[in-house]
Amino acid sequence: MKNRIEQVSDLEKALEADLLREYGPLLTSNSLRKALGYPSLEALRQAVARNKVPVHVFSLPNRRGKFALAKDVAAWLAEQRNRVDN
Repeated sequence: MKNRIEQVSDLEKALEADLLREYGPLLTSNSLRKALGYPSLEALRQAVARNKVPVHVFSLPNRRGKFALAKDVAAWLAEQRNRVDN
C-alpha cells in the first residue's frame, strides 16, 4: 500500500496529465477559471486583483489575461485533495 506522499504524488501526476491533455502546459484565464473552480472570469479577475489566487499567475507580453502553468495547478489541486483526506 502506498503512503500518503506517494498517493499525492500520483494524483498530482494524473491531474497534470489531464490538464496538459485538455489545455496544454499553459492555462489561459478561462481554462484557469475552470480548473480552479471559479464561477466566472470576473470572479477570477477579482481573485487576481486581491492576490487570492492559490497558484502563481502571470502576464505575458502582448497577450491579454493571466496565465498559470498546468504543473502548478495540478500540484495545488492534489494538495487540496490531500487536506480533505486528513
